[in-house]
Amino acid sequence: MSGLLVVTAVPAEAEAIRAGLIDPTVTVLPAGVGPAVAAAATARALALAEAAGQPYRAVVSAGVGGGFVGRVPVGGTVLGTASIAADLGAETPEGFLPIDELGMPPALLGGGSTVPADRELLAALRAALPDATVGPILTVNTVTGTASSTELLARRHPEAVAEAMEGYGVAMAAAQTGLPFGELRTISNPVGPRDRAAWRMREALAALTEAAPALS
Repeated sequence: MSGLLVVTAVPAEAEAIRAGLIDPTVTVLPAGVGPAVAAAATARALALAEAAGQPYRAVVSAGVGGGFVGRVPVGGTVLGTASIAADLGAETPEGFLPIDELGMPPALLGGGSTVPADRELLAALRAALPDATVGPILTVNTVTGTASSTELLARRHPEAVAEAMEGYGVAMAAAQTGLPFGELRTISNPVGPRDRAAWRMREALAALTEAAPALS
């Protein structure tokens, strides 16, 4: 995909994607962990490219994430239909309220807790990765690590297939410049009680390399 910017969190994810890319013109940027730094780094990269007269045509947030049990297996690949800021909102006695329901005026461009993936970009990725699980991907500031928090999150987002920490930030940067956005994740662990010994990071990075040709 000529003119594509792929944003990852860490260098290991970027290296895994580069190892599988066919198109050398695709730019892979390891931006850092979390939605804030991902948004800032993506916005800077987009602005610099535009100022140089070589603007990007689309943006993809890619990397490793956690998968919801029963929705996607460890080692699987996920394509996001939307990136959702799962913990952007407020706690109330009645439960969590997303930012959309707090009565705040929307931002100039976007500002809600959900950013849909671009339909054409998603369709192209699905055609290239027919075995991928497709559904919303949650963006969290704190990785889910207990059974109780997993249950609450799964109940609030019954169609979500995975969680990660950067998608929504990258999506908002893309939205501010009017660019198509997509999200691709491979699964290293189930969402739930934190057990680093059970994580399959090597397998997830290998799956990221296998999925990378879809970005070319």
